[in-house]
Order: sequence, then structure tokens, then C-alpha cells
Amino acid sequence: MTVELLVNVTPQETRVALVENGMLQEVFIERTRRRGLVGNIYKGLVSRVLPGMQAAFVDIGLEKAAFLHASDIAVAVDEENMQQTGSGDSITRLLHEGQKILVQVIKDPLGTKGARLTTHVTIPSRYLVFMPEVRNVGVSQRIEDEAERQRLREFVIAARGDENSGGFILRTAAEGASEEALASDLRFLQRLWSSIQERIEPAGAGDVVHEDLPLVLRVLRDISDADVEKLRIDSRETFQRVENFVSQFTPELAGKLEYYPGERPIFDLYNVDDEIQKALDRKVQLKSGGHLVIDQTEAMTTIDVNTGAYVGHRNLEETIFKTNLEAAQAIVRHLRLRNLGGMIIVDFIDMQTEEHKRQVLRALEKHIERDHTNCHISEISNLGLVQMTRKRTRESLEHVLCETCPTCDGRASVKTAETVCYEIFREILREARQFDAQQLLVLASQEVVDLLLDEESTSLAELEAFIGKPIKFQVEALYAQEQFDVVLL
Repeated sequence: MTVELLVNVTPQETRVALVENGMLQEVFIERTRRRGLVGNIYKGLVSRVLPGMQAAFVDIGLEKAAFLHASDIAVAVDEENMQQTGSGDSITRLLHEGQKILVQVIKDPLGTKGARLTTHVTIPSRYLVFMPEVRNVGVSQRIEDEAERQRLREFVIAARGDENSGGFILRTAAEGASEEALASDLRFLQRLWSSIQERIEPAGAGDVVHEDLPLVLRVLRDISDADVEKLRIDSRETFQRVENFVSQFTPELAGKLEYYPGERPIFDLYNVDDEIQKALDRKVQLKSGGHLVIDQTEAMTTIDVNTGAYVGHRNLEETIFKTNLEAAQAIVRHLRLRNLGGMIIVDFIDMQTEEHKRQVLRALEKHIERDHTNCHISEISNLGLVQMTRKRTRESLEHVLCETCPTCDGRASVKTAETVCYEIFREILREARQFDAQQLLVLASQEVVDLLLDEESTSLAELEAFIGKPIKFQVEALYAQEQFDVVLL
């Protein structure tokens, strides 16, 4: 499998596209005016403690207070020296209003919710994750070779020196890494933590004491270099910055970097912008003729699989099986591309054969292995549903690029012109009874006014006779179909 990273940089935003075998799989977008906060470390101020929720709201200098749950606090925090001091399972024993604590953002603000925080500070590098509050050394579960796991663990334990200096997790990228590279990473993290500690004391409440890397460097740090065949960047300044980063931390990527000076936009090489546009649609067409319908709500994401125009060549059961197999691959791609997280319910087409159910589920699990985000898949339920969870740390593609429709207010439907007409009739009756006016003027959209003067003209004449006052109409071009006003003249 060939993997390419395309980086498009403008003064307003940076976009990174991950392309596998010529097909867009993931897209990362970071806008200058609204950078992601995950990984940032703040000196926070507890603004409110909620015993009933076992949580607290913490002011970290954002528009909305951030949320800190008791489960994300290992031990209490000493306000004077920012050190961990004692333990307890009640939020009131751990925190109090006005207390200053060191916190890290683990989830960006999503919709109406503030950022999610933890006091378990972690600082990632290329091969390691540093954890100041713990002492143990762990190894990624994706490194399966037991001898390699033992080698990595023993080296880090020996290299870190004093065990009180903090714990480490060896990332998947550490597999096969040299001792020199691991030692360099370890020293870098220890120096970085020392500099963060120096900034904690003079920082005020809500101040940032450590900011994570910009988008391009984060992607380079977190993605496995063995997968990447080429990294193309269309900005000379960003290219030079990445070149410096690579020479210091990921020298194995040096030969894969490429500055792209072409006049043709870099995302046009693989029709990335077209694929992004398709990823904003509810309906996803499958090559066979079937389709998916993806609905994203605040509580969960639902994915419905349909055969559509696909009729198959043998029998109904075979048609359903082939559609579900193709859908499994498309579902995983769109989870990554749309960055859908939280609870996900997949409604595959009902299959009668147990072997078919097993193969579809295994296909889903196989494709999800390419996802860098933690996922969990349950078995197919008696109702034919598959429940999934996917870790959500940043906003979905739809939330980044779109906003709630002002016409339907996010309902994905609007009242019919007929419904609005009858609402207008009721409002006219209400106004005529309450106020004394010579005549009434109705302001509404073109569709509603046309319906009132045509199909509802008889009802309108009866209403005028009933209230004893003339009713006039005025079309407002900027009014949505549901909008109207009744004005007394």
C-alpha cells in the first residue's frame, strides 16, 4: 500500500490530506484563527465544583469553561507548588473553587460543549510518550514481538535514570528504532518537561504553559514513517520548517520530502477537494450501485446500508452479502475521512447466513486496522446492528466546514408552504382579536404568498369576511419558507 501526504498551506489555514493508493482517506484542517487545543497544557483555575456530577468546570482562558471529571484526576493538586499530594474518590476532596491546577486538553470544544481536561499530563514525541505523574514504562499493544517489547522496555528503564523522573510509553513507531534514536527522544522529552515546569510558577490562571506542535508537524510525529512514500508540500516556508523537524526527529523521512511548486493546486492531484465535498453529503454511493446513508447527531452517528440499484447476479442473499462487504470498506473510509467519533451504529442489510455475518464483521475489523484512532467494534446484534465506538478528540469534518442551517435550524427539513399558510391564518385571527387596525399586511416568502393567493384564496376571502378587515401581502425575497410577519396598519 502506497501512502502520500499532501500539504496545502495558505495564510488562513493548513490542510493535510492522507492518500492511500490514490484514494483520500483522511483530511486534517487547522485554521489560523481557530487552532486545535488538544495537547496544550494550561494553568487552570477551578471556577465551579459539581459534586452531583463528580466534575468541575475549569477556566483556562477560553470562551467556555472546560470540563474536568473526577476520573481524570489521579490525585489532588497542591495549589502552592502544583504538585500531586493525596488521593480521594470524591471531587470535593480533590478540588475546590479558586484552586489553581495544571491541566491538559484531551478533547477540543465540540458544539456547545467546552474542552475536556485531564490532570494526567502526557507529552508525546516520535517514539515515546512522557508521563510525569507515573513511574512505569509501557509498550504499545501494536508491537506484538515479545523480544522487541522486552528490548524497548529494558532500554528505556535504563536510559531514564531515576524512576522518580517520570514514566514512558513506547509508541508503535518505536518498533525497530535504534537505541540512539530512543535516547535522543527521551532526552528531548525530559528537557521539554523541565522547561514546562519553569513556566508553571510565573504563569497566571488561564495561561498556556505548553502548546502542541502545529498541524503538519503533529501529523509527521504521529504517523508511521514506514507507511509514507512521499510528503508533498506546496509552501516553501513550511517545507523548510518540516525539513528542519525531519532532520532532527525523523531523518528516515528526509528522502521522502518534496516541495511542490506546480501551478495546479496540490489537492487537485487526487481530486481531494471533490472528495471532501462528497464527504459532506448524507448519501455515499457504492460502486456496485448500493449506497450508505450517514446521519450525524449529537448523541451518535447512524449508518444505514442499502442495496439501491444493485440487483446482483445470483440470488438475494448473495446480493445482500456483496453489498455489505463493499459497505464495510466504505464505512471505515468515511469514519476516517469525516472524522466521526463517539457512538456509531451501523445498520447492515439483514443477512440470514451466520457465515456471511461473520465475514462482514471480520471485513469491518480488518479495514479498521488502518485507522490510527482507537476503535472498538461489537458483534452483530439480533437486530442486525453493529455498535462501534471511535475515540473523538477533534471536531468532525462537517463541524469544521459547516454550520447549522439557519432555515431548518439543523432539522434537515422545513415546514411546507401549506403549513405556514395555516399558521398565518391563526396569527391573523389572534392579531385581529387583540388589536384594532384598519387592515393587515402579511410579509412572507414567494412560495407562501403564491399559495395564499391561489389555492388558499377561498379560505383567505372567508377569513377577511370573518374579521371584517382587508388583508394585503408582500413578498420578502430574503425570507425563508417558514418565516412570516403579520403587520397591523
